[in-house]
Amino acid sequence: MTIRSRATTLLALTLPLGLLAACGTDTTDPAAEVDPVPSAGAEDTASPTEAASRTARLAVTYDGGIKVLDAMSLEEVADVELDGFNRLNPAGDGRHLSVSTTGGFRLLDLGSWGEGHGDHFHYYTADPALTDVTYDAEKPGHVVLHDGETAFFDDGTGHVQLVDSLDVAEADAEIETVELPDAHHGVAVPLGDGTLLVTVGTEDERSGVAVLDADGEQVAAYDDCPGVHGEAVARGEAVVVGCENGAVVHADGAFTAVRTPDDYSRIGNQSGTEDSPIVLGDYKTDPDAELERPTRVSLIDTRDASHRLVDLPAAYSFRSLARGDDGEALVLTTDGALQIIDPASGEITASIPVVDAWEEPTEWQQPRPAVLALDGSVYVTDPANQQIHAVDLVEQEVWLSADLGVEANEVSGVLGAPSASSEEAQDHADEDHADEDHEGHDH
Repeated sequence: MTIRSRATTLLALTLPLGLLAACGTDTTDPAAEVDPVPSAGAEDTASPTEAASRTARLAVTYDGGIKVLDAMSLEEVADVELDGFNRLNPAGDGRHLSVSTTGGFRLLDLGSWGEGHGDHFHYYTADPALTDVTYDAEKPGHVVLHDGETAFFDDGTGHVQLVDSLDVAEADAEIETVELPDAHHGVAVPLGDGTLLVTVGTEDERSGVAVLDADGEQVAAYDDCPGVHGEAVARGEAVVVGCENGAVVHADGAFTAVRTPDDYSRIGNQSGTEDSPIVLGDYKTDPDAELERPTRVSLIDTRDASHRLVDLPAAYSFRSLARGDDGEALVLTTDGALQIIDPASGEITASIPVVDAWEEPTEWQQPRPAVLALDGSVYVTDPANQQIHAVDLVEQEVWLSADLGVEANEVSGVLGAPSASSEEAQDHADEDHADEDHEGHDH
């Protein structure tokens, strides 16, 4: 895939905040004078072992490092030491994760990949390791995968780095940089028609969304989205962005407001899938709460921008939302159960006991159960018991648990190969981490 070309000159936009300052294409090494670990298809530092099929792997962060697990057996494959509060997102190639750490987005090789040969693939595994490939950022924020591209958003500068997802770990990957005029906690979504959806804001206020064409010209804008945060893409490439007065849907080149029954209705976390036109979101109504523990979630139908509220038996946190392989809306509630919701009807069709009852900690960085849907299973971390559990949605039961020996914080994973629809696979793994919001605490 060829990275889109954008104008390198300064462009003035009609949006009052003046959205695009400058943009261009950079073909330099994203690691900036370091020697990265080669990515799939290159000669690896660890000798690869051929496997009979692709090998999905998980990664869980803890205070001091990242553990890598086999997704089928939950056996530990590696324990990577890394100080700091580390955040995880899939990088987009089915092999690497992006670790938001000091200095930027550093790529973690989970050591599982596939190589295509005509009408078939060969699959390999190797020892996981941190690479030296880093996408520089003052404050690494959201990572979005869509339309075969990976978008890294730097909250400290307002710069967006776009790269072909399959080349994301290559030392000579072609990078396109879009520079927004003001630093803010934002997000960018590459769209299939060559446009780029971006948030609008400053460090003090986030207020709207705009769409830029391939030349950097603004082609659409929406300025009534206070506290804009997060994104999710649904069937038909409809994008939902959260606001403090509901949400907004971008589809077919136009924005449509999502109306909610409360004047203050914060939807800061969204979870979407190509299997459904309906996006799952959180729902908070207390603007003065230090920590609101909501008991309702949103279902937003992107076909008509309609909104439905679903009452839950208990509260949940920003790491509780996910989508099943068949589009099910999943919410882990504080009674310890995984709620399965039919997104079309809003009915809770099953409640699967997974962990002990828990309470969301006041500080958003502190561990609490987190949910990841990957490769046919749903994985739930259990920091209180230093465990992780694998849930079967069909049998509606926990089919495997494992001791971690650490309090897991974040969880992500890779399939071990780009799929025929790598975007769909990435969405399943990414949707719970690129769109997190924490009661106004920007990250």
